[in-house]
Amino acid sequence: MNYQTYKPHKDLESIVKFYWTLEVPFDPNNQKQKIIPDGCIEMTFNFGDKIRRYTSENDFILHPNVMLMGQRTKSYFILPVGNVDTFAICFYPIGFVNFVETPLENLVDKETTISELFGQEEASELEQQMMDATDTQHRITIVERFLLKQLNKKNTVSTIVKSTVDALLKTNGATPINAILKEDISKRRQLERHFRKQIGISPKQLGKAIRLQATLHLLLNKKSETLTEIAYESDYFDQNHFIKDFKDLVGITPKEFLDNEHMALSALFYK
Repeated sequence: MNYQTYKPHKDLESIVKFYWTLEVPFDPNNQKQKIIPDGCIEMTFNFGDKIRRYTSENDFILHPNVMLMGQRTKSYFILPVGNVDTFAICFYPIGFVNFVETPLENLVDKETTISELFGQEEASELEQQMMDATDTQHRITIVERFLLKQLNKKNTVSTIVKSTVDALLKTNGATPINAILKEDISKRRQLERHFRKQIGISPKQLGKAIRLQATLHLLLNKKSETLTEIAYESDYFDQNHFIKDFKDLVGITPKEFLDNEHMALSALFYK
């Protein structure tokens, strides 16, 4: 697997977390790979063969070649049917709302073609330009020109959502929402409503996803030797709390995650 990341232009760096590319030659022995919630929305361009997303043990749908993957509340399995050649834009949690008027709760846990979001003409033009691009840097230039054009048309994220997301990112998702709101519970309903529209999921769900990313980095890079240490460094109440949250989002325990053949892709992303 060849996985690379690239920084965005300075005018987009508060919105786009990074761009990434993934190339994987086909191997008939490849196993399903589990994709884990990360609190981000991604736009992907598939220049290789089709990719299956499994909806059950044996049933699957085929990913569109160009799509927007909304916020994820659960893990799922994918399996390429051939060679993988993917370019993707990873948006910060508050990033994608700046480009569309569609409530982001409508995009959760599903793939949406970009023509549904930006119109058929603009989507087709972007897809063709990306197909014709000569290399990754050329594709980044094309995508950034498209995003900056769309950005000028849209409203920005609300203050209460931005401040909450900033606090969650700063503390790796460990700060309780009531603490962020400074015990002003009257703001909770307003926050929940704006969050689902502009982020797609609840503040609590986003906090769990962000926290999971931090624990995965510790787990995969062996910066902590035991699960107890990881739980402590990630501000979980105890090891059992950590394992429960991990299993809720990933589907298996942290010990089962390590060296699991179905987790090779996720392990690559978070190392």
